Amino acid sequence: MTALARQSNTEKYAPERLTGRQKVAIVCMAIGSEHAAKLTAALQAEEAEVVALEMAQLDRVPPSIVEMVLAEWLELTIGVDSLSAGGVEFARDVLERAFGHVKAAAILKRIQGQLADSDRFGRLRRADPQQLSNTLRGEHPQTIALILAHLDPAQVAAILRELEPALGGEVMFRIARMEKVAPEMISLVERAIGSEADLAFSQGLSSVGGPAAVAAILNLVSSSLEKEVLDLVTEKDPQLSDQIKNLMFVFEDLSALDDKSLQRLLREVDVKQLSLALKAASPELRTKIMGTMSQRAVAGLKEEMEFLGPVKMRDVEAAQSDIVSKVRALEETGEIVISSGSDDVLI
Repeated sequence: MTALARQSNTEKYAPERLTGRQKVAIVCMAIGSEHAAKLTAALQAEEAEVVALEMAQLDRVPPSIVEMVLAEWLELTIGVDSLSAGGVEFARDVLERAFGHVKAAAILKRIQGQLADSDRFGRLRRADPQQLSNTLRGEHPQTIALILAHLDPAQVAAILRELEPALGGEVMFRIARMEKVAPEMISLVERAIGSEADLAFSQGLSSVGGPAAVAAILNLVSSSLEKEVLDLVTEKDPQLSDQIKNLMFVFEDLSALDDKSLQRLLREVDVKQLSLALKAASPELRTKIMGTMSQRAVAGLKEEMEFLGPVKMRDVEAAQSDIVSKVRALEETGEIVISSGSDDVLI
């Protein structure tokens, strides 16, 4: 394979661009036909057909990408499930066949850590959001943030609706600023919510929170509550607020816009920028965007994309980021509407 072809495949199968379907296809390719047959046998006929199509379309996947996808699958799916069922040796066998003894041991150790931590907040995850919000209301915002950062986004969104906007905004700000949480801070959570028997915390630093966590939560609340929270975060840290906004709406989310909103957006985007951004877009999004354009405009766009030839991924991402910023600007002026939660109602 030529250097250019290797570079092309590296970009094509970049981790951030892989779809779930592609990952399944790569796993099936990596584990061989016999094991892949067992895996796909558990799928619905339609799902198996989709996976088969993705496998047929696979090019030469870089070894590093195969290893990354297989490790993710083993750690997050087979590893935890098999360990939960007592199948430690099975998981070890799969890992050793894929990576060898030394690397398998390291991955298995991480899997066992995941299993030990899996029910860390089990009692709280099963709690009623309204009841939990009443319990937390009298706590310090940092304590609330530490607790909510360990819960599922949908549950946090429900709790956020029950909190006063000022408190909710303060808590979301603190979650967004979190990176690594020290054991002594975890002890604070233990004292705040009671029984240590329900909370078998690890002794190392835990990774929780961050802008992405807040973005996932705000994607599930109403537009009005989202705006209140983001306004409060903006007062404290405008740059952090922008990070959250950008994570809440990514370029692929353009497919969720209605045709009228897409057409309004495209008036703000020149053909060169759009062609560059679409270089790494899914076929579905390309079809959606071109479906809102005139035949002449589509022909011009396709010609520009062909003219561009190979491009750097960072340039594509920059173009996509700029278009997302334009979406946010148009939303703020009320020219387009982004539905961001189940409570949104158009009237």
